[in-house]
Amino acid sequence: MIDDAASLLSLTDRMLWTTGLVAAPILIGTLAVGLIVGIIQAATSVNEQTLTFVPKLGVAAIILVVFGGSMMGIVGDFTQEIFQQIADIRR
Repeated sequence: MIDDAASLLSLTDRMLWTTGLVAAPILIGTLAVGLIVGIIQAATSVNEQTLTFVPKLGVAAIILVVFGGSMMGIVGDFTQEIFQQIADIRR
């Protein structure tokens, strides 16, 4: 019973790290673009909401094209690990 709890905690920890690794490039990229556009908007007093959305969308698309394969690799490895652990528990 204790081994099952430790296994679940380990799996939860790995899940959180995987989520962070997959989400971080998109979040950091859009955050940087939003900050830059926000500074430009503050300097020029242009307060248009769509002005921040379009560059963020473009950066997110570029990041997905560049890093999408490695993100899917991380998610695929995690999925294989989950199924392996399910098979080990059943034995």
